[in-house]
Amino acid sequence: MTFNPTRRQVLVGGASIATIVAFGGVHPAVANEDRTKIAVRVEKDLSNLDPANRSGPVDLNVIWSVQQGLISFKPGSTEWELDAAEELEQVSDTEIRFKLRSGLAFTGGYGDLTAEDVKFSFERFIKPDSEGKPVTYAKDWSALDRVEVTGPLEGRIILKNPAPALYTIALADGSGRILSKKAFEALGEKAIATKLIGSGPYVLKEWTPREQFVLEINPDYKGAIKPHFLQIVGKPIGEQKTAEIAFQSGEIDFTAIDPESGKALAELPDASVTQIPAIDYVWFGPNIEKAPFDDIRVRQALRYAVDIDAILQGAYSGIYPRANSLLAPSLLGYWKDAPVHARDLEKAQALLAEAGHADGFKTKLTIEANARYEAIAQIIQANLAEVGIEVEIEALESAAYWALGENDASKDLELSLIKYNGKFDPGFQTQWFTSAQVGQWNWQRWKSADFDALHEKGGVTVDPAEREKIYIEAQKLLDESAAFIWITHNLNAFASRKWLKPGVLPNGNNWLYTAFTEATA
Repeated sequence: MTFNPTRRQVLVGGASIATIVAFGGVHPAVANEDRTKIAVRVEKDLSNLDPANRSGPVDLNVIWSVQQGLISFKPGSTEWELDAAEELEQVSDTEIRFKLRSGLAFTGGYGDLTAEDVKFSFERFIKPDSEGKPVTYAKDWSALDRVEVTGPLEGRIILKNPAPALYTIALADGSGRILSKKAFEALGEKAIATKLIGSGPYVLKEWTPREQFVLEINPDYKGAIKPHFLQIVGKPIGEQKTAEIAFQSGEIDFTAIDPESGKALAELPDASVTQIPAIDYVWFGPNIEKAPFDDIRVRQALRYAVDIDAILQGAYSGIYPRANSLLAPSLLGYWKDAPVHARDLEKAQALLAEAGHADGFKTKLTIEANARYEAIAQIIQANLAEVGIEVEIEALESAAYWALGENDASKDLELSLIKYNGKFDPGFQTQWFTSAQVGQWNWQRWKSADFDALHEKGGVTVDPAEREKIYIEAQKLLDESAAFIWITHNLNAFASRKWLKPGVLPNGNNWLYTAFTEATA
């Protein structure tokens, strides 16, 4: 048997980025010189291509390129532009009228895109599925009352209440993609999770699980958003360092990277590195239903005992921004005057003594297993040891970790380290901390009727200035609870060929394949 190693395998065999740079980087002949197609790295394989039940950004980025919405995000922006809709009008706080472009057709011979398809696609989110359960992203359309079809290409979206987040959370996002009603009924609910029928700029030409997927230009596409590349190949590569090596080898033209690798990669002759401040939220905190964390003095002691700046230096190389509240600086509702809780061991020890724990106690910190989170956990462990709290670190594989959001599994947690992806509306972020999320994604199991009310009020308040005040007040309640110790909003970094301009959205987690173009300078 002959073994023909790929260039990536050769490089993995011992070369660091710095070593490759020192020896002259990747020879230009190896990199992709065919400018009609690109290869991109995705962090994991495709999983579920049903817009209502997608698993995350990797699925969504492909869905966006194949299926149209009434509107879509503009490249690099949280603003939107018309897509399948020729006209869209906010008639009142609870009514949106739309008119579709004529001549849009679904692939696979499933006919023209009509207002009936819009009605079917959006109302799926407010009806139980074939098993009687709500779809995964049902909350995105919780304000929807109905869609009325007023003509083959025209209709009215009727809301139960004002919903200012609807444009960014649903209409322009994955939950606003338009399915073919005819294809859904012919193929069935399970089949559309793997077979992508759309009317958009690309078609999913091939999907070989664990190897690659291939997007190709839809020859029958008649929309307004024009893609640049004829073919886009997505390659699932889980490990960040392996992806960086794949970029070195010329196997891929674009990948997310560790920001710490940016300087070395930028020195490669055909590489360009970009950084985007993220809107994620990384924090750790206790389960406040369990003693001794049901005592706010113990929670305050934790916050005084842990050195967030040391975490940012030790686990994030000092280049990630510190978070002091839930919402990132670029979002409506950012609390710029949020308190910066500095480390104070004397106050931490005094609070523990006052709470009857002068000699400390034992506890367990649960994290998702990866090098960065393990580094954070070790710093927290060392910090808390200085006030007598002995921490056992429990590192779970990804599937086991995220299963804590099901069947009330979080009730047994003590301390947990968590990272959630952000979206462009503050209401998306605040929803996970409501009382209704206890047993699902509110792992601190913190309940506040006042916070719940502010979350609801923010969701129906149209005036941006008023919404901003509401979300700042909500964050003050999170801070007063001392149940959430914020670490960072994260930092996204990407490496691409110099001739390639990536179509990354401002959250850094999503990108538009239709917006990838050749760089002009």
